[in-house]
Amino acid sequence: MLGHYLMFNRNCKKAIETYEKAFSAKIIEMQKYGDMPPNPNFPVPEEDKELVLHAKLVIDGMEIMCADGSSTIEGSNNMYISITTKDSELIKRAWDVLKQEGKIYMELQPSFFAVLHGSLQDKYNINWMFTVLK
Repeated sequence: MLGHYLMFNRNCKKAIETYEKAFSAKIIEMQKYGDMPPNPNFPVPEEDKELVLHAKLVIDGMEIMCADGSSTIEGSNNMYISITTKDSELIKRAWDVLKQEGKIYMELQPSFFAVLHGSLQDKYNINWMFTVLK
């Protein structure tokens, strides 16, 4: 099984909440650093206890895992989460939410190969590609 694991800069919970809104996603699992049993070899500072250690959410039947990173994560243009569906309303809603404070690479518009196609980077530096098939 091939999956997606997204790393965030101390804002994973906010990102998950955004994806819930954008996709009507369902969180199926979430643990925070503060949920771990105490371990002297891996002390968790008080200010990190509410950070997400591991979470799973389902977007249009696809499972995505995510967490807050222990170091600064920088955005990249070489990876995208690609959503391909016939549900144009799902894509339009997600697009409208994720483009806020994001960077549009290609406007969501009709294409020779799709009803709609577009790509963007959201405010959490995650790249998304959307395709609505005929």
